[in-house]
Amino acid sequence: MLRFRAAIVLALASGAVSAQSDDPLFTGGDEAENASGIDWIGDVLLRRDQVNGLENREPVDRVRARGRFGLRWQRDAWEFGGAVELSQGSDANKDNRRNNDNEESDDANVDELYARWSPTDATSVTLGKTAFPVALTPLVWDDAMRPVGVSVSHDIAFGELDRLRLAGGYFAGDHLYGDDSRIGALQAAWTFREGAPWSGEVALAYLDFDDLEDIVREGLARTNRRVSGRLVSDYELLDVQFALRSSAWEIPFEARLDLVRNLGADQQRDGARFSTVFGTSRVADSWELGLAYERIQRDAVMAAFNASDWWFHSFMRGFMPWVGYGITDNVSVRLAGFFERRDDQREDVERLLLDVRASW
Repeated sequence: MLRFRAAIVLALASGAVSAQSDDPLFTGGDEAENASGIDWIGDVLLRRDQVNGLENREPVDRVRARGRFGLRWQRDAWEFGGAVELSQGSDANKDNRRNNDNEESDDANVDELYARWSPTDATSVTLGKTAFPVALTPLVWDDAMRPVGVSVSHDIAFGELDRLRLAGGYFAGDHLYGDDSRIGALQAAWTFREGAPWSGEVALAYLDFDDLEDIVREGLARTNRRVSGRLVSDYELLDVQFALRSSAWEIPFEARLDLVRNLGADQQRDGARFSTVFGTSRVADSWELGLAYERIQRDAVMAAFNASDWWFHSFMRGFMPWVGYGITDNVSVRLAGFFERRDDQREDVERLLLDVRASW
């Protein structure tokens, strides 16, 4: 408990640092203001987690804290970044498997370590451990994951408001417990009327997951079908997203539909997510209201890698309403509820997440 209280103090202190927006040392500022080209990067998450309705289990009630702290250095066409991740929870690491977590409760690790070369404003090549370069929803990918690999992205402008983004790469999954998985990914995303009162996006992605034996052996495949310790299906995902955004009113709005099919499965291979968001919690004194629905058949996605905010990672259906508030431009709070049911169960599992986030 003492270590957990220390983690909370550290997180709150980091949030205070991020709020010092008048000091270029903390915000990074423009290159002209920051001659060294060095920026602080990172974020802090404080979470209260309650889960009820689990079959043959007591309810889960825990508190977790996570902080990412690092530096980014930029000069000419080059960028280098590195960050560490520290986490502390009121639960134990031995419970992470049964709680379907993608990260350990108590841990210290390298969160990012990368080099990026941008020969033009439209092109970049990244090598190392960092955020996934393909833009996906929680249906398919957990944004907290940091795979290791090489990626390339390129933007093509069409007029002033339309843009095509091409991205792809090859990665080691770098999941828990010595994971040896490999992931190939490609995406083409067309953004139209960007910056106009009404805008939208269509994105098509392909992901190929391989070398999943460690994932299965460690119990991270979770709700995917398995026979004699092996996955029934391969995991070659075709994912398409449609998004519509509006800034025509005082309250910003976005609706997004995500559809996925596992081309490596002969059945139970489809998934869908629909979400709608009014407002934003990324601006001080602003509210955000959202609702998401997910339906994921058993082998539609690789369940070790999609978002662990949802208790079930496939073989399920459920709703997620949430409300968020921007305390400052860097600090926000969100209360989210999850009402989801595994396909072979008769009762809903109910989850409540209260998050306080700070980023800089």
